[in-house]
Amino acid sequence: MTTHLALLRGINVSGHNMIKMEALKTTLEAIGFKNVQTYIQSGNVFVDTDEDNASKVGFVIKQEIFKVFGHEVPIVVINKQDLEACFKNNPFLKEKDADIKKLYVAFISIALKSDSINDLKISQFKPDEASIDGNRIFIKYAVGAGKTRFDQKYIEKKLNVTATIRNWNTVTQLLKIYEEREV
Repeated sequence: MTTHLALLRGINVSGHNMIKMEALKTTLEAIGFKNVQTYIQSGNVFVDTDEDNASKVGFVIKQEIFKVFGHEVPIVVINKQDLEACFKNNPFLKEKDADIKKLYVAFISIALKSDSINDLKISQFKPDEASIDGNRIFIKYAVGAGKTRFDQKYIEKKLNVTATIRNWNTVTQLLKIYEEREV
């Protein structure tokens, strides 16, 4: 069995695309996923399956959400190694006095080229900063995620990808859950 983490974008936000986590869990168990576990209402779902291909897992979940709940929900599926890489490769964590409340990770549907950072034109969002690492963009917001135009919609438009952003606290908790699942 492989454990996948499906990151759903845009559910339970401001009264839109409402899905109760218990209902989502039941729905995914009904189509054969095992050990389904959710974390907070924003759409972080662990599933165990014999399917190794993350894209296929994401597609099945996306189709079932549309079928049962009627919502078109973009999904990025990652694994434990993706979360571990967040801790290993995030350049903003290495800064002296790093403020983790300002750190975020955009998880991307495909691996990005290192020169994709040029396509983002991040300099126009200064003092916000970003760094690309495979299928992740590490972000340090100067003021806050709610007060910037450098958001998931902008990233998706500029890079033609699916993206979903999680704050550093959530990334930390998701890795902790992965580790607890292995015990």
